[in-house]
Amino acid sequence: MADLHFENFSGARNVHLGQQTVNIIAGDLNQYHSSRSAEHDLILRLNPISDASHTRNRATSPPDSACFPGTRRDAIRGITSWVDTRFVLGNRSAHICLFHGFAGSGKSAISLEIARIYARSGRLLGSFFFFSNAGDRRSMHRFAVTLASQLAAAVPAAAPFINGALRAEPGLLDEGASLATQLERLVYEPFQAAVKGWSLIKTLVKGPFLILIDGLDECEDKRGVEEFITHALDFFKRNPSIPLRIFIASRIEQHIHAHLKTEGVLVKDLNDHSPDADILKFLEASFQIAAKQNPIVQAYIHEHGSWPTKSDMDKLTKHIGGSFILASTIFKFIVQPLTEEDPTTPMDRLPLALEMNGLDSLYTQTLCRSQHLPHFREIISTIALIRSPRPIVEISHMLGIKAFEVIRVLVNLQAVIRVPGTDEEGVVTLCHTSLREFLSNKRRSGALFVLPSFHLHLASYFFSGMIKRTDRDAFDDLSTKDFEHHWVSFATLDGGDFISEVEQFKACQTLHEGRMPYYAFLCTMTFSTFFLSNLHWGLENPYLLAECAKQLALAAEYPAPLTLRWLEDNRMLWVEEIQTCMIQFTEDMCRTVQLELERAEKAIRINFPEFLGVLDSPSREWVAGTSSIVRSSISGISIFKAIQWIVARAQYKWEEMEITPRTSLQLSIRLDPSSDSINFTFE
Repeated sequence: MADLHFENFSGARNVHLGQQTVNIIAGDLNQYHSSRSAEHDLILRLNPISDASHTRNRATSPPDSACFPGTRRDAIRGITSWVDTRFVLGNRSAHICLFHGFAGSGKSAISLEIARIYARSGRLLGSFFFFSNAGDRRSMHRFAVTLASQLAAAVPAAAPFINGALRAEPGLLDEGASLATQLERLVYEPFQAAVKGWSLIKTLVKGPFLILIDGLDECEDKRGVEEFITHALDFFKRNPSIPLRIFIASRIEQHIHAHLKTEGVLVKDLNDHSPDADILKFLEASFQIAAKQNPIVQAYIHEHGSWPTKSDMDKLTKHIGGSFILASTIFKFIVQPLTEEDPTTPMDRLPLALEMNGLDSLYTQTLCRSQHLPHFREIISTIALIRSPRPIVEISHMLGIKAFEVIRVLVNLQAVIRVPGTDEEGVVTLCHTSLREFLSNKRRSGALFVLPSFHLHLASYFFSGMIKRTDRDAFDDLSTKDFEHHWVSFATLDGGDFISEVEQFKACQTLHEGRMPYYAFLCTMTFSTFFLSNLHWGLENPYLLAECAKQLALAAEYPAPLTLRWLEDNRMLWVEEIQTCMIQFTEDMCRTVQLELERAEKAIRINFPEFLGVLDSPSREWVAGTSSIVRSSISGISIFKAIQWIVARAQYKWEEMEITPRTSLQLSIRLDPSSDSINFTFE
């Protein structure tokens, strides 16, 4: 019976499953379908990041970098020569290659081309493109499971071993599993086991398999990066003959270079390959296309001859200085469409580009095109600081403005910011990470500097989205993660004035219909800030307690459906490191907090009578003991009860002491790991 060929369908999460030839013998077709279903189930269980590999949609999941046809051949040839080395002989070959270069030199474009080459040959085990401010691609959290899912798709013989590891150790997918253990059990060992069989023999004849990692410097989890590198070096030391290579493209960062500057690692510098000829080729082809599409340029060429001239091209190439991102961005700047605000032609902009001092000048020149427009600062701050990119319509909702106002600002900035074709589909992304670095550095960006305190505004928006969820299991909700990220980013800022920033935030707030009142957000934020272990504000904790009580009262006085949900819904307070907080609780503070508490109680009785049963005065027995709040059960009412206990317990302690005037008490707030509860006691 002839062999029957099937085209494999894609698995879950944009994973390419390739092709196979299957022999059908008396009912084996059902077994084939069963195996494909099992692979599909495995990938769903692993839950990989869908936009981390080289096959992602680069327009919505940057970096959007690709080699211009016919360029970077020397650099690519050097990498493929290393990957294709079949045997490790002493120190002459290495399992790991660190490929480094400065920002914008084209590392990601080369990584993409390398991934495509080995995907075509069937030897790409997996690829992962890190990117800052891109959700889970900014950390190591789902790195191992994403590689494991790609391994299962690229090498189906490894899938049973991955399943076996999950059956033997169900905790491998838990939050507490170490990265090293996940990589060992779900990636390296299953591949090793698959290699021992005969199914890969034809592929292995071509050379080793490859894991490709791009932008490792953009991973914000430095400890995770160090753990990955250390474990990989140890694994290859224990298994020197395994046919596997790991290619890492990254800028030089101390925590990366210090660990990879060792025996068994090949270090390659992209700067060793002069890119001037490739950049000139890119510019010549790009300007030719632009000339055909732009009638103004066509008219100029008809009257004056070729444009840009050879002299212009030579000057541009020299001025660009080997930076592909600068070449691409300068080209976009020169040929971008005319606007009412900037009626200059491409011919006018070319000499301006030659006067720019690198990317910083280019970024400044481009951003200034919209700097005078309404909401410019808020829009740019949102795009620069957001945890993961968002569509235009959502950015407008965040800022309480119309979508056209966002478009009006962004339409002038398309040389440096990628703007989607529609308001609701596609996300707004920066063309390169260096723009975020520019905006985050006050010395470089000057008046364009994005204030880190804007994280507070973003936290407020995502808090509203978190409360809007109808289901109670909000821990894994995207809005919850975004809220936590932006709140912690604000609360742990190094320098600044917490109280001043909060007061400025309150001064510019308005109550939006359908959005959580900002009072509730500030109440939860100030309450939660007690427990952060890495505060840098030099903040007095009494302010937090008084402000928390005040915002609780204001929220209770605002009868809205979302206020009701905030009062009753239990939400997880997720702080990785919770400190023990000590507060000097004075009689004056007690009086201030008690007044706000009474105000809140009155408002709750009037506006939210469903809570009357929990507003009763605390019993003597309750006050005499300690109070605690389960970390997974933080709600507006639980905050009310915690403050109620603090006030009642302080008054009880003073009565016991029978001292006049009343001395300050020491309030202790600490986490009990055994019950995952936060305990309040007076020392």
